[in-house]
Amino acid sequence: MKHGRLRTRFRYWFDGTMDRGTPALISWLALASVLLIAAASTLVVVFTDTDAEDNGGWSGVAWMSLLRTLDPGTMGGDTGGPVFLGLMLAVTIGGIFIVSALIGVLTTGLNQKIQELRKGRSQLMERDHTIVLGWSDQVFTVIAELVEANQSERRSCVVVLADRDKVTMEDAIRTRIPDMGRTRVICRSGNPLIRADLELVSPDTARSVMVLPPVGDDRDVDVIKVLLLLNSRTWQGPRPHVVAAVHDSDNLAAARLAAGDGALVIDAEDIAVRLMAQAHRQTGLSGVFDELLSFVGNEFYLREEPALVGTTYGAALHAFETGAPAGLRRNDGRVLVNPAMDTVIEPGDQLLVIAEDDLLIKAARTPPRIVEAAITSAPARAPRLDRTLLIGENSRTTKLVTLLDSFVQPGSTLDIAAPRRPDAALAQPVAHLTVGFKHCEPTRRASLEALDLGGYQHIVVLSDDTFAPGPADDRTLVTLLHLRDIEERLGDPYSIVTEMNDDANREVAQVTKADDFIVSTKVISLLLTQLTENRDLYDVFTDLFNPEGSEIYLKPAAHYVVPGAGATFATVVEAARRVGETAIGYRLARHGERPPGYGVFLNPPKDTPLTLGPQDAVVVLAEGEGRGPRG
Repeated sequence: MKHGRLRTRFRYWFDGTMDRGTPALISWLALASVLLIAAASTLVVVFTDTDAEDNGGWSGVAWMSLLRTLDPGTMGGDTGGPVFLGLMLAVTIGGIFIVSALIGVLTTGLNQKIQELRKGRSQLMERDHTIVLGWSDQVFTVIAELVEANQSERRSCVVVLADRDKVTMEDAIRTRIPDMGRTRVICRSGNPLIRADLELVSPDTARSVMVLPPVGDDRDVDVIKVLLLLNSRTWQGPRPHVVAAVHDSDNLAAARLAAGDGALVIDAEDIAVRLMAQAHRQTGLSGVFDELLSFVGNEFYLREEPALVGTTYGAALHAFETGAPAGLRRNDGRVLVNPAMDTVIEPGDQLLVIAEDDLLIKAARTPPRIVEAAITSAPARAPRLDRTLLIGENSRTTKLVTLLDSFVQPGSTLDIAAPRRPDAALAQPVAHLTVGFKHCEPTRRASLEALDLGGYQHIVVLSDDTFAPGPADDRTLVTLLHLRDIEERLGDPYSIVTEMNDDANREVAQVTKADDFIVSTKVISLLLTQLTENRDLYDVFTDLFNPEGSEIYLKPAAHYVVPGAGATFATVVEAARRVGETAIGYRLARHGERPPGYGVFLNPPKDTPLTLGPQDAVVVLAEGEGRGPRG
């Protein structure tokens, strides 16, 4: 019994050492080699006389045995007695087994190490990198924008931590974004909700952290848990800038509480609804926002201009050869988009400028050429009542009704056409709208024709939440084709704003010639990336999306310059300045169906000859103009 227990204990101890991996296996093979060599050398000395002396005694025989263990071919030239040759043969055969086992152990250990590296579980050693926590289709837009934003950087790094296979993530990123420029993208496999996994991406040395909502019904819950983990963490040094988004407005307060001070949490649903509410009456507005939010083309920059201290904001509109001023950031942190033209620029103030890159912003050497004869003023017109049709119904309908009510004149009409009666939206208190309901199957032609579409000025098509994003976009595409064909038959154009889930489906839907496509996931991805790079822009975008602040409008060019008259964009800027507005670009109607800008030109050259027609529009920043005509 005692002997059995000792044997069991020894076997347990031996199994424990074997579980330690490759180093333990190599140690056992080394021990076996030492025992084999020592035993063979001792036997040679004991059972032979001349052979041991001829080969240098015990130490010499041990050296010979070692060589034969490592290289079996060494014994080919051995001479001596039968006992000596037999022992050398035994050493050689034992060496064959030991070396073979060693090669197998090394190969297995090397393969295991390679597999561990491929799993993305090694500790990151980077500084000033951007961390993206989570995985969804939004990650491709985010990485593409970060790559574009870092084009002028000598060295930049983006790290993705997600609960997915490292190789799969890297392959997907390389497929969607083949040109990384100077940016290195590193993937790590791990759950952002686990503290140990979070430490893999070196958050202490990061510049910023972006929390992407995952796919699923509990995506806001996961975002809040990640924010709690980040907020409860003890930071070794300055805390990096943290940005995140929630999709349900009801979760915004909880997410901001979990994130703590210093982090930015945006309401994805609210921003998408606000963009739809603004775009439904202004053709081309989504294209303007796509460019301003993207790092491809023009975006916002904040920069001090000491030479302009003491001058007014209105004078600063003509102070740049390249670059379109859009507002001010006061030295106390307040952001003023399109402030009063007589606002004086004070020391420490930063000018908000729209440009392709901050390095391309150049001050004007001489005043721009302004064609006074081309400047006109907007004719006084009586307010016009709006008739808007909302096709479809989802979780954003109620909020959209409230926002649309803030944009229209009293007495305007909004009809909701959907398969199900939206009781919550219909019960929403409104001040300016008369809200009605019409039963409709959006994918059926006869059902759409029964709505009397010719009586509406604006149509908004909502995505159906009861379907998955892909099938929902397919149904939306069918609805758009019917709407466009009906419009051509009626000969009475109405604007169409469409909500899409996937930007790839938007490209397919361009054949329907809808006026604007709102892809909420892309808009949120672009906005998160902008805030990751510059958190000071948060107040700028908050103002632009708020109907009570200054907003972007596309107004008829005839309100500013004489249609067909030769002018310059500086002339347009001056005409807008005289009515308290900031002109930042224009939209040519003849290019309205031409990608990628769809006729929108932001921050154009100031002195280049420009002729705008009666169907063209000027992109301006203005306040309190939400009830103007369709642009």
